[in-house]
Amino acid sequence: MSIISLSLPKTLLDKVDEYIQQQGFANRSEVVRQALRAYMSESRILDELQGRVTAVITLIYKREAKRNQITDLQHNYSNTVLTFLHTHVEADSCIEIIVARGDAQVLKSLIQALKANKQISEVKVTIL
Repeated sequence: MSIISLSLPKTLLDKVDEYIQQQGFANRSEVVRQALRAYMSESRILDELQGRVTAVITLIYKREAKRNQITDLQHNYSNTVLTFLHTHVEADSCIEIIVARGDAQVLKSLIQALKANKQISEVKVTIL
């Protein structure tokens, strides 16, 4: 098995260690392997989409993030974004839920743009 090096912020590493204890993983490597498998599976499903698609996209980001970048993306995809909900779930975190419908290629482009935004810590996609 190959060995790689990975840099993580301390807060994320602390969450990983807590998750390992709660879920009974053997070590950090196993958590990373499972996360990579899940990520690649989600990507494969998105890659295979065709035709007209409806999706719910959930974003999590810090409250101090520059919302204009996220809002600009939504405006750039205004023919695809049907609606969105923004709420503050913790003192320093926001959740945004976007409902989108359109051509699979356009939807994939929106999702990739959201995932590329460094201000967004999590992007979850549910295909309906």
